[in-house]
This record gives sequence, structure tokens and C-alpha cells, in this order.
Amino acid sequence: MHPTDSESDTIETFKPTRAGGFRRAVLRGLGVVLPPLLTIAVLIWAWSTIESYVLGPIESSIRSAIVKGVSHSKTFSQVPQGATATGARRLDGFSYKGERYVPDPTGRRFLPEYVVKVVNENADRFGPYTAAPASANAFWHRYVEVVYMPRSIVVPVFLIVFLTILYFVGRLFTFGLGHWFVRSFDAAILRIPIVNKVYGSVKQVTDFAFSEREIEFNRVVAIEYPRKGIWSLGFVTGNSMKEISLATGEPMLSVLMPTSPMPMTGFTVTVKRSEAIDLDLTIDEAIQFVVSCGVVVPPQQRNDAPVLPRSSAVIKPNAITQERK
Repeated sequence: MHPTDSESDTIETFKPTRAGGFRRAVLRGLGVVLPPLLTIAVLIWAWSTIESYVLGPIESSIRSAIVKGVSHSKTFSQVPQGATATGARRLDGFSYKGERYVPDPTGRRFLPEYVVKVVNENADRFGPYTAAPASANAFWHRYVEVVYMPRSIVVPVFLIVFLTILYFVGRLFTFGLGHWFVRSFDAAILRIPIVNKVYGSVKQVTDFAFSEREIEFNRVVAIEYPRKGIWSLGFVTGNSMKEISLATGEPMLSVLMPTSPMPMTGFTVTVKRSEAIDLDLTIDEAIQFVVSCGVVVPPQQRNDAPVLPRSSAVIKPNAITQERK
């Protein structure tokens, strides 16, 4: 039995357009591509920050010290006594103690020819947009970087030393005097206006991300909170107080209710064990759900049934009744 024309007019069907399908496909593509790209971007940003503010200054200081040591006796501003001129002009250089010396780009200082040769042969290591050395000191810095401090050695050594220092700092400031010093430093910073807002937020994030959880979560549950019909995720921390269980006549649970999008903050509630629903979620999956404000749902908990808008199938009963009459 087919609906009459009047019935067809009163039924509004939802038909997805091509534009809507294209938009959904693009959004799904972004959902697939963005997580790894953002992860790579964050890691690159973290390494760039460490390289700029930690590795760079340390590397520059060590390189300057080495340059000062190796170039002190092998750089001349005048032709030394006993040197043999290579040509009639000053710019032709000279030979001294078995080594050939050539002028730098300024023409005011002389350095060993092998230094210039090594730097020029390895010019591609410094990138196509790096300017050529403009002085004897710049040649020595490039030479030391190529011969004594190549990146293939500097970076692994730096990582090993950096991680070792982090380990001992973590051990030192975890207990005793070190722990007291950290707490005193935090208290002093948190007294500074404006700075305390930024420092407090960063401190919460780093403590949650890198510190071991002092609270051991047993499992993830859903409870009706803050009222009937509204469900919230919580982490069971253990059984509640004995007197509360005796007053209610059944076991009670202590549940930590995290807040979005910062799960490191929250509050504790006590609920009846019978009113808590155990969820098939790990602690990390539940934290991702809270941080994303419910956007990131684990695969085993996804409900892929399409949700149509209210206007997708609205039937006007009065019109249909009149048509049947």
C-alpha cells in the first residue's frame, strides 16, 4: 500500500546531500591524519625547544673552548719570523714549521690551509642556505664542528648525559631535603601574580603526565551524577567508610569524578555499589574520553547507529487522519 499524495507531503524525509557526505569524509580524514601529525609536531617542538635552549648553548660553549685551545698557536695576524713566503703578495700566504698558511676572507689573519680545505669540502653539512665563513674564527668553528663535534656524536652523547642528569635530579628531589626544596620553590612561584596562573596550570599538566599516580584506580564505573538520568564516568579508588556502609545497609564505593578537559582535577563521591555500572574501559581510555570531552570513544564502546535529526521523519497525524476520512 503506497501513501497518498497528501501523506507524502506530510512526511519529511532526511536525505543527505553530496556536500554533507563530502564534509563528513573530510572530517573523518582529518580524524585519521591529525593525531599522528599532531604527535609528530609536538615531538618536533619539544626537541626544537631542548635543542635551542639546552643543547645549543652547551654545544656552543664547548665548541668555543675547543676553538680557543686549538687555534691559539695556529692563527697569526702577521707573518711570523722564520716563515717562508709562498708568493710575492701577502695574500699568497706562507709556510711555517712545515705547514702552509693562507689568509682568511678578511685578509687580516692567517690560518692553516688544511682548516680551510676541510671546511670547504664539508660545506654541504651546514645546509645550502648557510653563509660561507667570513673570518678565521668562523673557519675554526666550522672545523671543530666537523672534526671534533659532528652531530652524529654530539646528539647521542647529549641524550645520554641529559637523561642521566634527569634521573639523578628525579632521585634527588623525590625525598628528603630535595622534596622540601621543590615544595618551597613551588610555594614561592605560586605567590607571584600572573606567573602563578601559568606555572600552576603547567605544573598540573606535567605532574599528571609524568608523575606516578599516588591514587591507585581499581576500575572505571558509570554513576548517575549529578542527578538521575545523567551519567558520569568515575574511577573507583576503594571501598568507602564503614559507618556509611552500615547506615545504608550495603557496600559503598569511593569514586573519583574527573572533570573535563583536565582530569587531574576532580572530586570524590560515595555511591552504593549496586548503583555503579562497571565499564569495559581501561584507565587510559577513560582519561582520553574525559580529556576529549567525550569525543574520543574507545572502539569497544562505540555506538555506530546513525542518529537522525528530529526533522528526518516527522509525520503530521492530523493531516493523515483527514486524508483517510
